[in-house]
Amino acid sequence: MAQTVQPGSKQLLEKYLQLDQPGGVMAEYIWIDGTGEGIRSKCRTLPQEPQKPEDCPEWNFDGSSTYQAEGSNSDMYLVPVALFRDPFRGGKNKLVLCEVFKYNKKPAETNRRLTCKEVMQRAKDFKPWFGIEQEYTLLDYDGHPFGWPKNGFPGPQGPYYCGVGASKVYGRDVVEAHYRACLYSGINISGCNAEVMPAQWEFQVGPCEGIEMGDQLWVARYILHRVAEDFGIVVTLDPKPMEGDWNGAGAHCNYSTLAMREDGGVKEIERAIEKLSKHHVRHIKAYDPREGKDNERRLTGHHETSSIHDFSAGVANRGSSIRIPRQVAEDGKGYLEDRRPSSNCDPYSVTEVLVRTTVLDE
Repeated sequence: MAQTVQPGSKQLLEKYLQLDQPGGVMAEYIWIDGTGEGIRSKCRTLPQEPQKPEDCPEWNFDGSSTYQAEGSNSDMYLVPVALFRDPFRGGKNKLVLCEVFKYNKKPAETNRRLTCKEVMQRAKDFKPWFGIEQEYTLLDYDGHPFGWPKNGFPGPQGPYYCGVGASKVYGRDVVEAHYRACLYSGINISGCNAEVMPAQWEFQVGPCEGIEMGDQLWVARYILHRVAEDFGIVVTLDPKPMEGDWNGAGAHCNYSTLAMREDGGVKEIERAIEKLSKHHVRHIKAYDPREGKDNERRLTGHHETSSIHDFSAGVANRGSSIRIPRQVAEDGKGYLEDRRPSSNCDPYSVTEVLVRTTVLDE
């Protein structure tokens, strides 16, 4: 007896994805919208497979529909800057990360990549490495955390972190699909785990040097939203999606220079922390899209966070602004972890200000 496929099933799409593409390559152009955290994309056909971003032509879009321009002067420019394999279409198709420029070719207000790249170029001899731990929360369409009771709450936090089992873990299929899709695309994804609040997860990208940290994390976020779309689940990067006795969501940034990674590098780490202690307010403003307003709800001094108002540092202390991992203290070299960036931070802003403060002394 023949099986029937329901309308809207992904099985219907699969046969079309298997078709040859003699007419060209599909290139999905991706950019950051005017909110500083939203991601937009649209597709065009290229005559042949691009090997580098410069092989992709500049394009444009309607900035009045992305909070980036007025309707009377709405054209914005997309300039390709990074290229990745497309895990959704496969084959020679590509994801094309772009910078956004206004009609006068000046960078859009949310184009943080341009200045970040300039800073990384000036600091290239220090070989700054970054690894960002991206936390996020899965939601149903109604905005309720995925898997939570509709008329109540799950049990208190405790069994969910790195949990196993249907009563402790919600949405693992999304996580597994995202991990594999990132590996396919060429993202340097280094791990994932269930987080402290149920329906909250984390993936890690890095180590990445310089500008690549921001490029790879933004594309990994795009892939996450697309994967969740296939499963009918919503992803939120809200730093405090549930009020009350629940953990918030951050994007802890692990950071080192070559001197920190070499023998005796802990001294360089301590010097960097001393510099960071003098620029706490500047970093807080750079660590979420609303200059600290989002992080106010998260950085309370509770739920494994430091207070947004105070700078602190310590070995193996998850309640501090800057944590030196215990293994780093024992080895006398390695990296520091800045625990202040919010889950919806712009990684270009985070990495830029870290380098400005600790390397360029600006």
